[in-house]
Amino acid sequence: MINNIFKTALVLAFAIFIGCDDYLDTTATDRISDKIVWESEANIKLYVNAFYPYIDRYGNFGNSQFSGNLTEGLTETMKYGSYVPGSRAGDANMYVFTPEMMSPSGSLLNTWGTTYERIRRVNEFLVGLEKYSTLETEKNKIYEGQARFFRAFLYFQLAKRHGGVILYTDMNLQKDKNRSSAEETWNLIADDLDFAASVLPVTWDNANKGRVTKGAALALKSRAMLYAQRWQAAKDAADAVIALNIYSLTGNYKDSWKGGNSESILEYNYLITGPNHTFDKDYATFGEIENQGGSGTPTQEMVESYESKDGAKVDWSTWHVKGGTTTRPPWENLEPRFAATIIYNGSTWKGRVMENCVDGTNGRYMGYRDDTYAKGRTTTGYYLRKFMNESHTDLITYRSTQTWVELRLAEVYLNRAEASFRLGNSNPALSDLNVVRGRVNLPPLNGLSGDALFDAIRQERKIELAFEGHLYWDMRRWKLAHVDYNGYRVHGMKISRHEAGFHYELVDCDLQDRKFLEKTYVLPVPYSEMENNAAIEQYDEWK
Repeated sequence: MINNIFKTALVLAFAIFIGCDDYLDTTATDRISDKIVWESEANIKLYVNAFYPYIDRYGNFGNSQFSGNLTEGLTETMKYGSYVPGSRAGDANMYVFTPEMMSPSGSLLNTWGTTYERIRRVNEFLVGLEKYSTLETEKNKIYEGQARFFRAFLYFQLAKRHGGVILYTDMNLQKDKNRSSAEETWNLIADDLDFAASVLPVTWDNANKGRVTKGAALALKSRAMLYAQRWQAAKDAADAVIALNIYSLTGNYKDSWKGGNSESILEYNYLITGPNHTFDKDYATFGEIENQGGSGTPTQEMVESYESKDGAKVDWSTWHVKGGTTTRPPWENLEPRFAATIIYNGSTWKGRVMENCVDGTNGRYMGYRDDTYAKGRTTTGYYLRKFMNESHTDLITYRSTQTWVELRLAEVYLNRAEASFRLGNSNPALSDLNVVRGRVNLPPLNGLSGDALFDAIRQERKIELAFEGHLYWDMRRWKLAHVDYNGYRVHGMKISRHEAGFHYELVDCDLQDRKFLEKTYVLPVPYSEMENNAAIEQYDEWK
């Protein structure tokens, strides 16, 4: 694994943009000596800027979360349209049908090697900063706080997959080193975030916009401590974020994940000239780009998770009858987050009225396994709207530039709601849920406790944070995946033209049952580590 100590270097980094004009200068620089790095604050700044692209790597537009796929494809909320291996193709289907594919020899959810490389780079910086920097103490602390935030962020990626992992906090690297306990791992994450929060500013000046802040460190801690089951620490961190009084929910839900607004706590921005991504092309509707798009689409299960505008549970039994019906589904009566998240038959997208039906022109239905790849068609009768850029019309010439928001205020409220629930405080939990629901004018929840309150927390996280990369990991940390994700199939709405309207038929989109193996709650130590580290012990689940 990480047995070689590299000399300090400025790593090629990408520009981080906030708004249209403000950015962190991450000019590419070749390997240079320790002496030159630490003599210049400008070089130190470039060095730490190289860590900022890590925000992108583990997000929806990067490749480290699930090898470029959305982890929602491993849940009941999304169906990938291909059945052959490939990122944004059949990988997710292969993993839900044959989870036995996950092993120490390979797993698309594994990010062990690359994450440790990144941790080593952060540790190189921290050691060099302490040893060589001639900056005043307060400036050193600001740079140390940024670096330790990223070290915590990286160790969080490992901890949520494995629990206890090998801990390196300096460059005294041991070739043979065993795993630390889960408690020790979470302690390091908490300590790094506490330090970052204690030294980083609440806001930066315009020249440094985009840097991690006190709020970002606290928000990440509120998330991480839920995984650690340290409920009071999670609540305290969320309390501190909200007490800063500089973040607020956007007035419109559809803006909440777009960045550059009052709700965004930590984001990564892109440019046409790079860095950029291909999300619009990958998930485009039929008719936007030839033979591409529609990689993954929302399921009927996800659609039926939405309440009506008045907060009532919708009765979908009319559309579950064998043979289908010509009655139009109640899409327009669903709460606002539905239309902001999902493109449905008859909705408008890029100025076109969508026809997510058999032989549709603007959108088109395809039965699962009817073709090798989706090629812009939907196997569920729906398309993803969330994260898509409706103004991006030339998908051939230009790549995508929409912002990835890693941390936003709504999640912090939901983190605090769950922590309060775990601490036995139902009323504060309900209050936070109602803040989130209030944005979309849903009626407040009252009088819930116990399982009913936990179900409400699950519901709000599923809907509010839909397709943001949380659900699969939530189900794992709650130890509910082996219950809810075994022996089930996802469904879609096959829509066909019928006289002046349409015929709607509920269809099986999987054609076989999905599975979740309890042993995969903990991902294995990769064989590559086992072969090169004589002291490492494999997790009990994989012995």
